[in-house]
Amino acid sequence: MSSTYEGGYQGSDYSATGDGGATTAPSPYPDVTDQSVGSLVGRLSTDLSKLMSQELALAKAEMKEEAKKAGVAGGMLAGAGLAGLMVAIFGTAALMYILDTQLSLPWAAVIVTVLWAIVGALLFVMGRKKLQEVNPKPEQTVESLKEDKEWVKPQKN
Repeated sequence: MSSTYEGGYQGSDYSATGDGGATTAPSPYPDVTDQSVGSLVGRLSTDLSKLMSQELALAKAEMKEEAKKAGVAGGMLAGAGLAGLMVAIFGTAALMYILDTQLSLPWAAVIVTVLWAIVGALLFVMGRKKLQEVNPKPEQTVESLKEDKEWVKPQKN
């Protein structure tokens, strides 16, 4: 019975079946003793390229799933917006009817229109202020990529 040891020595007297011989578990790392530095660097860059494309594929899959969820949520919000619009229309008509009992209909319509203009102007100002606070640059991603770049530099040398 022959067994191979880590040092490359092949012995015939030892086995893993209890006679005191030692065997080694297969190493999880590839044997690189007969490879040049150039081929190792090439393999490293190939592995890094494969890793990056796998990471991108994972990110795409995650983004696709999240986009689907966002689409469903957006549809629900659009439905809620339509319902809100209907409430606003019928509420406006009801308010004009109520004011018509005290004033003439044209004046009731002017008052309701002015109220809606005030609401619209307030929403515009608040929305513009919030929009100016938006930063489209993904700061954390940029920082993470800079850290990755610094980590890869010593690996290449």
